[in-house]
Amino acid sequence: FTSAMDWTHRILCNLFAVESEHLQPPAHHGTATALPWPDNYFDAVLTDPPYYDNVPYGDLSDFFYVWLKRTVGELYPDLFATPLTPKSEEMVADASKAGGMDAAKRRFEQMLTQAFREIHRVLKPDGIVVIVFAHKTTEAWETVIQALLEAGLYLTASWPIHTEMEGRLRAQESAALASSIYMVCRKRATEEVGDFGKVQEEIKKKLAERLPEFWRQGIHGADFFMSAIGPAVEAFGKYKQVVKLSGEAVSVRELLDLARRFTAEFAVRQILENGHLAAVDQDTQFYLLWRWSYGRKSLEFDEARKLAQARGVDLEELARRGLVKRQKKNVALLAPQERQKWPERPTTMIDVLQRACVLWKRGQTEELDELLGQTFGALEAFWQVAQAIAETLPEGDEERKLLHGLLGHRQKFQLRRQQAAEQGPDLFSGRANP
Repeated sequence: FTSAMDWTHRILCNLFAVESEHLQPPAHHGTATALPWPDNYFDAVLTDPPYYDNVPYGDLSDFFYVWLKRTVGELYPDLFATPLTPKSEEMVADASKAGGMDAAKRRFEQMLTQAFREIHRVLKPDGIVVIVFAHKTTEAWETVIQALLEAGLYLTASWPIHTEMEGRLRAQESAALASSIYMVCRKRATEEVGDFGKVQEEIKKKLAERLPEFWRQGIHGADFFMSAIGPAVEAFGKYKQVVKLSGEAVSVRELLDLARRFTAEFAVRQILENGHLAAVDQDTQFYLLWRWSYGRKSLEFDEARKLAQARGVDLEELARRGLVKRQKKNVALLAPQERQKWPERPTTMIDVLQRACVLWKRGQTEELDELLGQTFGALEAFWQVAQAIAETLPEGDEERKLLHGLLGHRQKFQLRRQQAAEQGPDLFSGRANP
């Protein structure tokens, strides 16, 4: 309470220090789907629309509403006429209020599209719109981008800005984002149709320009993937439609998946410091990308599947091998100490790495050196991957400890390998890269 009061006090002091005839602009209570202003009225519109299914705003507001009604309700009788906050027109994808999630999604998209159309209507021809949005799922972004395009708006610039408090309940034990994407839009002035091949190159070029900048700014993990959405939409959103050579329209989902693949490849290269990527198999790249993006947190199945697709990996196959585990609607990526199923002969770098961690923990040095000698122990990329995964995990994490222990064993392994080579036939002369 003391902290909240301090924030409020500081904000009020700052506002009242501003000398302006517009210090107290009018505030309206209404719906964004029917704005009470004429066409071509505003130079700019700034909006922070509801975040799809992330937050039940109305339900959370009830806590404050009942206290406000008791304290200042008499001063604003129109705003406090109902026992709780009105929710019939609330623009959220809430399955409990719409008879199922599919209906909730359709309702949200319809209302958001109408709100964006109203923004388009009241905006001057040369005006700008700034839309703030954050969500970790491609599905939510697909809905927002589709609504933008249908409303005749397109992105001209976008920036990720760190806006969310890491200590909030929503961020604990989840893959919640720390950043929001600020999308600067204008009215689309052309009805041009884009060629899919050309648009792919435009997306790739845009991402090649912006991703290094995001990386230098320290944007990482899930926020990095979300940051890439803006530049991608800048490339294809200026077209009324994007079509393939066959004349078939390309969906927003396909375009966002394309952007995710480009971004995933860039991220893996950066995590590995641009080295030895060709030697790292796709399963290992997927594992590294997950740990870097989400740490030990689980993902909704559809998001995990899309991340796997971005690296050309079959999620079901990983589940059969024991690397991932399905938990109702979520998927968990298993650490070495959590894993229960192993392939009879590990052939991927991540399988060998996890098995090596377990052998190191058990103190089975001979078995560990034999495994390393017959697989990837001689490859610099193997140890680089181990270091990269360890760096994605927090201090005190069990997997991090195992990886650091294995990395510490590297010198002993190399010494034994050298001694064996000097004594005769190399004990570790197995396959370098199965």
